[in-house]
Amino acid sequence: MVMKNIKFSAAGRNLFLASWIFGTVILLGYVFTDLWFFVCAGFYYVLLAIIINTIAFFHEFLAFIIDVADQKAHGNSALLILLNIPIAILYFFIFCNL
Repeated sequence: MVMKNIKFSAAGRNLFLASWIFGTVILLGYVFTDLWFFVCAGFYYVLLAIIINTIAFFHEFLAFIIDVADQKAHGNSALLILLNIPIAILYFFIFCNL
């Protein structure tokens, strides 16, 4: 059985990676320094990320519905962007248990 590479749109993949990297850096910054700067930065980052990821999700979802040629890539990217939600919840639980 041969697995094919999963296709993503460049915008969806890059947004997911940027969101994940920034969120991880903020969480690790707080874990290692215990500075409230990272708590405030994390709060504003989450608000901004919710807005940007929501817009990007709907853009990818609409492209999935409309663009038949690249349908699989847009659908996969929409799901990848949704993966930010459980990651954010996990990071919140980590933060609360420190």
